[in-house]
Amino acid sequence: MILVTTEYISGKELEMLGLVKGSTIQSKDMFKDISQGLKTLVGGELKSYTEMMNEARAIATKRMVEEAQRLGADAVVGMRYASSAVMAGAAEVICYGTAVKFK
Repeated sequence: MILVTTEYISGKELEMLGLVKGSTIQSKDMFKDISQGLKTLVGGELKSYTEMMNEARAIATKRMVEEAQRLGADAVVGMRYASSAVMAGAAEVICYGTAVKFK
């Protein structure tokens, strides 16, 4: 499956199949959440949250690709990520784009 952020794939004629998306809501356990809260006092990267967001993006991307495959897509164009806080220590990540088939 080809995933691109552009609206086209060079050298390919595309037939649009429709919007595809994948999402997940991730959180860290209470102890990691507390330790990361303390880390904000001294500054620096919140590695536990970085890992959480990387994992969330991977899950959301996988779900989007699975939806595109069910439509018979060869690629997803215009792929984007968005995230939002759901509650303290939990975030939703959504991955979306347009499923396309090569003509």
